[in-house]
Amino acid sequence: MKKLQNLIFILGGASSGKSAYAEGLVTSTGRPRTYIATAQAFDAEMKAKIDAHIIQRGAGWTTVDAPLDPADALRQQDPAGIVLLDCVTLWLTNILLADRNISAACDDLLAALAACPCPVVVVSNEVGMGIVPDNALSRRFRNAQGQINRRLAAQAETVVAVMAGLPLALKGDLP
Repeated sequence: MKKLQNLIFILGGASSGKSAYAEGLVTSTGRPRTYIATAQAFDAEMKAKIDAHIIQRGAGWTTVDAPLDPADALRQQDPAGIVLLDCVTLWLTNILLADRNISAACDDLLAALAACPCPVVVVSNEVGMGIVPDNALSRRFRNAQGQINRRLAAQAETVVAVMAGLPLALKGDLP
């Protein structure tokens, strides 16, 4: 069984291979696996993407749907297990669209990650490398995503960027 730190943060662009990398990392531990899912299928395209992720993961996962409160799901984990939280970007979108307090939700998530009794691998998108969005909601989202990504990176023992399916250690060593 592979030993992991308590928190590994994996980020990259859309369809960069970050989820597949995270899933492989979690599976390699041999621990009971929990997938905390934040996506919501509001249309057929998103449902197809969720279904593809389920197929990619394969059997042996316990899935917890937590589009608005992954912190609560983290508090309920078994110390013998391992968690994959995928993804912070969709969760943040859900929080923003539900008109919840972003700062309080982020504080709660980070506290739950720190207190989680088992290792957690967190996936998020890097959204700050593109152009400045043309509307206030998109700029608010981009700024909030950058802030939570920075806070996650500061809290994590290991931070990995995935580009074109290739992992690059930004903090710590590749697991």
